[in-house]
Amino acid sequence: MRIMGIDLGEKRIGVAVSDELGWTAQGVKTLTNSGKINEVLEEIKQLAQEFGVERVVVGLPKNMNGTTGPQGEKAIDFADKISLHLGLPVETWDERLTSVAAERILVSADMSRAKRRKVIDKMAASIILQDYLNAKSGK
Repeated sequence: MRIMGIDLGEKRIGVAVSDELGWTAQGVKTLTNSGKINEVLEEIKQLAQEFGVERVVVGLPKNMNGTTGPQGEKAIDFADKISLHLGLPVETWDERLTSVAAERILVSADMSRAKRRKVIDKMAASIILQDYLNAKSGK
């Protein structure tokens, strides 16, 4: 069963998809968050159909104390809209520090700032999804 991971940002949305066995996550695309929700949902739906996705995991930005702030509320609302639009089960997953982890990985790979900006969102989506997959498999 393939699972899609989403990192929702103000300007960009990172998308990752698992392999068919649900073991590994790979970043597939960075979408522009145009603010036009129906266009964004359609792009996500097309990717879900292309990869045969059966479940979606949306990163939930929590405060360091575990509470959900305004960005977290936006992520929950977005997850609900994805579920309605795709007709698939959608979960949220704690994404604290995933963007920081993605940045560190890309810096350690000696990637330029311009190149990092292009891939960091799908890298963060990959980390969110991989964390989810690892937790579900007991790793």
